[in-house]
Amino acid sequence: MSVLLFTLIVLVGAFLAGLVGSLTGLGGGVIIIPLLTLVLGVDIHYAIGASIVSVIATSSGSAAAYVKEGITNIRIGMFLEIATTVSAIFGAVITMYINPSYIAVVFGLILLLSAVMMVRKKVDRSDDDTSGKLATFFKLNGSYPTAEGVKHYAVHNVVGGFAMMFFAGIISGLLGIGSGALKVLAMDNIMRLPFKVSTTTSNFMMGVTAAASAVVYLHRGQIDPGIAMPVTVGVLCGATLGSKILVKTNTDKLKLIFAIVVVFLAFQMIYNGLSGNL
Repeated sequence: MSVLLFTLIVLVGAFLAGLVGSLTGLGGGVIIIPLLTLVLGVDIHYAIGASIVSVIATSSGSAAAYVKEGITNIRIGMFLEIATTVSAIFGAVITMYINPSYIAVVFGLILLLSAVMMVRKKVDRSDDDTSGKLATFFKLNGSYPTAEGVKHYAVHNVVGGFAMMFFAGIISGLLGIGSGALKVLAMDNIMRLPFKVSTTTSNFMMGVTAAASAVVYLHRGQIDPGIAMPVTVGVLCGATLGSKILVKTNTDKLKLIFAIVVVFLAFQMIYNGLSGNL
């Protein structure tokens, strides 16, 4: 395969990944890494390096809009980033000592979790009751604008959410994805934040988490510009278009279809990992 053809395939694939990922709430990495490894035969470490760069780009672009709208809780994001950045570096380092086949299996399992999180019914667990002592001490409680006016919410179980973020950071550094499913799980289910706040704050955190682990991959020479550039450009363009379509489209059916595709990719990654094809 020529360099030009390879670049075009990666660019188109990354564009579609960014588009669908934006519409469904998942990052493009869940499509990019299987595309590079299963279809194009790229070493999984280089695929992860390229995916990390794309996560930084897309998170930086979309996070600004959510911060401007006043939905993102920056204070919670900065507090939880202490856990995710430290653990992301650790996750990136341990990839050197893990068999690529095991990484593929873990990636497949995280894809299955992401598919479940994507189609599950969204329940707003937020309330304005008395929050935990740590949430009050760190001033993590907040508010966000709604059609009915400003809605206030209290933050609960800060320790549990912080611990979950350590795991999310390790997975992010290990697999080169934003770990949005795990971060939303921590903030939505454990800390009981409103779903809009948890998803936008998770998006805000992804870029910082990815940047921490990207330093390790860059130092090891596993961020190849020839792969990372078309991946980043494609995902960024696709995510930008997806964010514009999102406000005018009902994505419930699309999420179900994409969840089926993600499950298929998950089993492919697990199968190839267990059979030692990666």
